[in-house]
Amino acid sequence: MKTIERVLTQKGTQVWSIGPDASVLEALTLMAEKRIGALLVMDATGPVGVISERDYARSVALKGKTSRATPVRQIMTSPVVRVDPHQSVQEALALVTHRCVYHLPVMDGDQAAGPGLHR
Repeated sequence: MKTIERVLTQKGTQVWSIGPDASVLEALTLMAEKRIGALLVMDATGPVGVISERDYARSVALKGKTSRATPVRQIMTSPVVRVDPHQSVQEALALVTHRCVYHLPVMDGDQAAGPGLHR
């Protein structure tokens, strides 16, 4: 059985995040710099959401809002649906399907452990 942890050893464990009060423009800029499509949204208590390019397209661009004036917290997907690194890839895929999420942060306790989501 292939685990998420094993996938991460091949892909790497660099993760990027942003605060919920940052502007959507700041989030988009960071995603562009890092060449990623989503960020974990973290506050002092831990992960509170995920913001993706899809969230921007559907909640800012299509609604006539500005990315400079819109805070991340207004468009992020919340609560965070996450997977443990010791779970199987099949379990993670089932979670994505059943919870209808596109981004699944890998969390080992309160520590992010997956590619493309932490700062």
